[in-house]
Amino acid sequence: MSRIVRLSVDDLIRDGDTLLLRLGEPASPVPAPVADLLLQHIADRDNMNTATNPASRWIFPGRRAGQPARPDHLSALLHEVGVPAAAARGAAIRQQLLELPAPVVADALGYHDKTTGRLLRETGGTWSR
Repeated sequence: MSRIVRLSVDDLIRDGDTLLLRLGEPASPVPAPVADLLLQHIADRDNMNTATNPASRWIFPGRRAGQPARPDHLSALLHEVGVPAAAARGAAIRQQLLELPAPVVADALGYHDKTTGRLLRETGGTWSR
């Protein structure tokens, strides 16, 4: 969540009908249903009509001038709409480990390679090097 709240509208790239999100290089395509929700959210962001945030570039602007929303606030909002953020995060990491070598995932996410190696073994992945 701490990385997600620090995303700005500048991290979104429109390429024709495709929306890309710069989480790293290269930017990742955003699936159509999520892209529609994200664009709708940006058009109607909270905390934009306050004196502190009239020109905020954060996708999730906070209540303090120039600051994004707090990670725990975003996590609570997701929980309210039925998205278990912690479980979703773990599932996403495990899915990446089934598709990519553990050291690559560790480097991309800032994890220790022993952590991703352990998660890989738990998921039954077969990447060995």
